[in-house]
Amino acid sequence: MDLDSFTRNWSELRRLVGPSVKILQVVKADAYGHGAIEISHTALKNGAACLGVANADEGVQLRVSGITAPIIILSPSTKGEIREIIKYGLTPSLSDLMFAGEFQRHLEEAGVTAPVHIEIDTGMGRGGILWNEAPALIRKILAFPNIVVEGLFSHFASSEICVNFNEQQGTLFLALVEKLSAEGISIPIKHMANSGAILNYPRFFLDMVRPGLMSYGIHPATQTEGKADLCPVMSFKTRVILLKEFPKGAGIGYNRTYITDRPSRIATLPVGYGDGYGIILSNQGEVLIRGKRVPVVGRVSMDMVTIDVSSLPDCRIGDEAVLMGRQGGEEISANDIASRIGTISYDILCTLGKRAPRIFVQQGRAEAVEPRLRRIFIPQEERSLARIDGMIRQCFQVRARSEELGDAIFYEMFEALFGKNDRPLELRTNFRYDITLSEPGGEQAGETGPAADGFRVTTHIEYTKVFRNPVFLIGCALDNGQLSAFFDDPLCEYRWLLQDGGSGDADKDFRVNRVRIDEEDIPVIRRESTNRGYEVWCGGEHLKERLGQQVRVELEVVTRSSRGCRFFPVYLVYPTRGLEINFRYEGTPVSTVQEICFFAGKHPYPEIIRDPGRCVSLRIRDGEWIFPNSGVTFLWDYDPSK
Repeated sequence: MDLDSFTRNWSELRRLVGPSVKILQVVKADAYGHGAIEISHTALKNGAACLGVANADEGVQLRVSGITAPIIILSPSTKGEIREIIKYGLTPSLSDLMFAGEFQRHLEEAGVTAPVHIEIDTGMGRGGILWNEAPALIRKILAFPNIVVEGLFSHFASSEICVNFNEQQGTLFLALVEKLSAEGISIPIKHMANSGAILNYPRFFLDMVRPGLMSYGIHPATQTEGKADLCPVMSFKTRVILLKEFPKGAGIGYNRTYITDRPSRIATLPVGYGDGYGIILSNQGEVLIRGKRVPVVGRVSMDMVTIDVSSLPDCRIGDEAVLMGRQGGEEISANDIASRIGTISYDILCTLGKRAPRIFVQQGRAEAVEPRLRRIFIPQEERSLARIDGMIRQCFQVRARSEELGDAIFYEMFEALFGKNDRPLELRTNFRYDITLSEPGGEQAGETGPAADGFRVTTHIEYTKVFRNPVFLIGCALDNGQLSAFFDDPLCEYRWLLQDGGSGDADKDFRVNRVRIDEEDIPVIRRESTNRGYEVWCGGEHLKERLGQQVRVELEVVTRSSRGCRFFPVYLVYPTRGLEINFRYEGTPVSTVQEICFFAGKHPYPEIIRDPGRCVSLRIRDGEWIFPNSGVTFLWDYDPSK
């Protein structure tokens, strides 16, 4: 797909319609087989006001690819599509009052409003409200409080050729607009001109035009070829994979529909009707090899086609074969193929290359795209994790242009986000981590807790997350193996690693002082030492009502740190938005505190505030993201004379 040609066609389009007319880029049917996502992005860069699709699924495909521009569904929608239309902010076209009423009901339930375009049937005999019934129905639709009528449109039946009926359709539409205006009804966007009308009927450009075929470099009819300089965007190419010499009288392909009438050299191409190269092209298609036309011979198979290259003695395995497009001074166009088999160019474009990799060329750069990854929207019921993982992995391989490098990126990313055993991904926001280093003498007499032979470390943590488990554990590991086991447990809310391995006494090494959810104290169910360290289980059945909700979590834990241990690490293992970390050490023989930061994200350098002798603070603003495996390690000197 030559995106530079697409851009040139857009320049020609803008020249024809002028700067004041909006342009809706039609990208239905996977942008006429060109790749809806890539074409949409390119059209929007060139100034498209909105995009046109045929149904909600096509619109959702664009939305989930990151497109935020208005997307108009040009065909009548079904009731079953309404929820997705609202969810993904699509603009439906209305052709009847019943659907409008159902759409209003859903909008009212959702508490939102939404734009619509009303289609008028001026003679196409397909979608739309009949012209003579339109005024009354439009008034009723305008009465729905949650529906905003943004556009009014119609569709020409024969715009690619100049016939009186086109004028009649356009006149009826303009008369309706005038009648509505006389009643005080003004609809902002009126549109009627498709590719043929853009080339033949400038009178009907109105507020917006809807180019499809011409933007892809194909004239809708031979009569329009002198009216715009268009460049085909799509070409369909493969390579010769096999060459054979056959004697006179040999049968080629299924059912031997072609018998050689002389000694012949036959080449095999890895393309068939499974790729959209129709079986109807059997014994009548043509292919370009070394700048020359050669005939398709025999029946087109699902996966292969055979061509007679007897006239090309220099043809070799690996030679480029052009089934549609230009090679040297020759060209096989979509219109050429269509006229040969009695169809239209739209049909050819939409069916060619169904499973072939798309290669999008722009400014000399080419990027191969697997169609299953990028072109076909995957319904909810098909979204297995294994399949999605495979798609992402292949995307990295393609993007890196290296299978090895793509795999390395994928596995590193996967482990960083999900761990080795595919733990649930959590997003945590407004993260606050307060560490207070203190001497143990401050504890109440007789209280058990972190021992007097080291510092007491009080850690207070707060963050917001989606609550998932009514009963959860807080873990303390004595070594990295135990820590890994806690990471693999989906019920583990938070985990610690004792830097010096602990004393073996849970009460001495690790104490949970407080657990709160939305300022409610959560009871501790049990405490125990296990083969993976110390475990404190919290929660209760009453927390089930908060499952799936955003909650504020608070934890306060006291641990012991020996005086010989002169560092304290803080690791973030989940994607986090907004962060504050405070390391407080006032009143201790700690001096010269340094921080070593390792943050990954859009803004990897936190604001650092130092209050010598008291505190070091790190801050990342609430709206900024930090990626997993980020953190900070605090280092200090120990001065026993203090």
